[in-house]
Amino acid sequence: MMVRVLYFASFRDAAGCDEETRELPCGSRVSDLWATLSRELAQLSRFPVMPPAAVNREYVAAGTELHDGDEVAFLPAVAGG
Repeated sequence: MMVRVLYFASFRDAAGCDEETRELPCGSRVSDLWATLSRELAQLSRFPVMPPAAVNREYVAAGTELHDGDEVAFLPAVAGG
């Protein structure tokens, strides 16, 4: 199946792009996608836990199953003041 991954802020810097399309095995979960990304992108591997994620613009749990055509975004922490 194919999913669209969106990158924001520091995650965009780590990936070197705003978005990409990824092929995943059927039955993959959000946590599986994060594990793959953190193995491939060294800057993401330093996060001790998966950041908040959204699928199709709705917050989801790590165990949420992905489907063909889903849009996935991992949301980096931002500082403000």
